[in-house]
Amino acid sequence: MTGFRDFLTRFRSAASPGRAAPSGVGVPADRSAELRAELAPPLALLEQAEAEARAIREQADDDASSRRQEAEGQAETMVAEARAEARRVRARTAEQVLRAAEGTAAALLAEADREAVVVRDRARSRVPALADRALALVLEDLEAEQGRQAPERGHPQEGDL
Repeated sequence: MTGFRDFLTRFRSAASPGRAAPSGVGVPADRSAELRAELAPPLALLEQAEAEARAIREQADDDASSRRQEAEGQAETMVAEARAEARRVRARTAEQVLRAAEGTAAALLAEADREAVVVRDRARSRVPALADRALALVLEDLEAEQGRQAPERGHPQEGDL
């Protein structure tokens, strides 16, 4: 458009009275008014086209700006939703880990209870045997002690002589 404007401006200069035409081209005075009249509509059309182009550019810039703002808003919304989903996933994962840990702990407690029952049963079954063995040892000790205290018959004791 700028090139077309320059072209038209050169002809306007050539058509204006008192101005020299470019490149030494001379325009007769009677033709000057005629050229001005011919150039006025294209120049006006050019100015109108430039104004419309500016308005279109401004509208495009405004549209681009609003689309960018919308895109930024959508991006922020998506990021917020992604963060919320990540928090939910972390919470679900934590719950799963907690449930697994509780299950493992329950299994360990159940195993410990079973082992405690087995140990108690062994202890109960061994107590009578241990008591019998202890009683036998006590009786042996008593018999041995009684045997030492009672004098044997037929042998004189030291104080008897």
